[in-house]
Amino acid sequence: MDQFFRVARTCKQQMARGMKRVILSLGFVLGCAVFGAYWFLADGPSVYEPSDLTDLIGTPDSPFVSKDISELEGNTIVERDLAVMTRDGTRLSANVFRPKGADDVPVILTITAYHKDEGLEQYPNIMRFNARDDFDIGPLQLSEWTPWEGPDPAYWVQQGYAVVTLDTRGYGKSEGVGSVISEQDRDDFHDAITWAGTQDWSNGNIGLAGVSYLAIAQWAAASGTPPEYLKAIMPWEGQTDAYREVLFHGGIPETAFTPFWMDRVKRKANESSLPATTIFDFARSRPIVMKWLEDKVQPPSGIALETINVPALVAASWSDQGLHTRGAFEGYKRIASEQKWLYTHGQPKWAVYYSDEAREMQTAFFDHFLKDEDNGFDERPRVRLEVRDTLKGYSVRDADDWPLPSTIYTPLYLDASDGALLDNLPAEESEASYDAQTGEVVFRTTFDRETELTGNMKLHLWVQADGADDMDLFVAVRKYDATGEEVNFYGKTGFSQTPAALGWLRVSHRELDAERSTPEQPVLAHERRMPLSQGEIVPIEIEILPSSTYFGSGETLELSIQGHDQFDHPTLAHDATINEGSHLIHTGGSYDTYLLVPVIPNSETEE
Repeated sequence: MDQFFRVARTCKQQMARGMKRVILSLGFVLGCAVFGAYWFLADGPSVYEPSDLTDLIGTPDSPFVSKDISELEGNTIVERDLAVMTRDGTRLSANVFRPKGADDVPVILTITAYHKDEGLEQYPNIMRFNARDDFDIGPLQLSEWTPWEGPDPAYWVQQGYAVVTLDTRGYGKSEGVGSVISEQDRDDFHDAITWAGTQDWSNGNIGLAGVSYLAIAQWAAASGTPPEYLKAIMPWEGQTDAYREVLFHGGIPETAFTPFWMDRVKRKANESSLPATTIFDFARSRPIVMKWLEDKVQPPSGIALETINVPALVAASWSDQGLHTRGAFEGYKRIASEQKWLYTHGQPKWAVYYSDEAREMQTAFFDHFLKDEDNGFDERPRVRLEVRDTLKGYSVRDADDWPLPSTIYTPLYLDASDGALLDNLPAEESEASYDAQTGEVVFRTTFDRETELTGNMKLHLWVQADGADDMDLFVAVRKYDATGEEVNFYGKTGFSQTPAALGWLRVSHRELDAERSTPEQPVLAHERRMPLSQGEIVPIEIEILPSSTYFGSGETLELSIQGHDQFDHPTLAHDATINEGSHLIHTGGSYDTYLLVPVIPNSETEE
């Protein structure tokens, strides 16, 4: 989302100063004109009112396991709304929780746009999904001191840490104009790190923590040349490329979470430089315009993954596809830190973050790098790997790196004549077709031995549109047990009816970024629209997001291809598709259509 807001701010600044740019496409001119017009003419953000979950807390439907802090309160110094001054004289507001009678303590800093003072009762209404049969959000083991998606001060104070929660510029009780992960925010984060590192109760060792937005903020804070006080980061499921991972999945606009989040973060801002919702309605149907503005016009975000070199514990999950899954794995791969660890899982993300197992690793990590404890953390294997078998069943083992070095990428060839996935390319050509708006085609293979698939998959197709010049494709990899029953897994926000892995592509966006793509992971360029001609058959590659799934002997992998979302989800949807007519998939003969799967040798899975 940060890219979108920066684009809109840039258009406003250009129009206000009367600047003229040489733009070759009338669409780009219209884009900036609409951005600017709506910016100047639209009403300001509506008054923000936090959620009220008081009727949920304490009921059987509540996801919270609230901690009693009555005894801890007497041993904790709580200071609220302390001033953190930035280099340009803006006052940011911080809360501090620290052990009473302890000086020279390490500091865990979290930076939020969600208002540091909002406790459990003000968490988002999405917590109410826990009452639904198809969602599992909890249990969330935390105290009333815990800001949304932040570390729990009640836990960390007992471990000998000070916890600082900071309202980012323009949010909560901090002054200034609100934005979303800009270079200004990065500078503010650096100033806050220096402030925390120079307090008389601080030992000068600062670690960053938090989930989602609070993780993305860490990518920014650790980029460039952060203050010497920053000793470690713990980004827990944070995206790193909003265009590819949030706004446009494979070039297809995401239409549920994105407008909801944009409206929420805009209304939370005290004074906002963020755009009117109508601007997003315009931009989301024009992905090429958006990408051009992102690359050529907007100022940088301040996030530069390749410059991050502090120790990092990164969490990435199979269960947040369509939001943070891709970016968290990419963040781990791309940061330059020599000391970095990866915690993978496939369960509801908030429950895992506050779980005993995750906290054990979090604590050992910070103890080593913020307290200088010789606890052996630096000798731990780099990857905690969780392999899913069923919804709640999984195995855990250690691995040396990500992607797993032992991976054998294996093609399974599609055969449209009988819907099979085969070890070898079929000699005969065949085709499968389906209604572009309502239909589906599936391909299956049944394993004759235990098989683990861990990593990215890739779908290489030869496709044709009948009655249209474009195609929106929605891909799912599903698991079926030996009795033929589908095995569901956890997905975004604890949704419990998700396939093993997902992928998307708008075929006019099929051009790849040659520098960033690998044989196992295609990366789209999003530089131009490439419509299809009538009767044209083209090769395409679809990135299928990281997953880790165990298949027993007699269990089946199903590949589904269709023109609409693979399931209904309140915060993950694509309702602005361009599909018309029919889609055709060509296989066999000269059409080397295949699913590339990451097979892990049995010798490694048995270790």
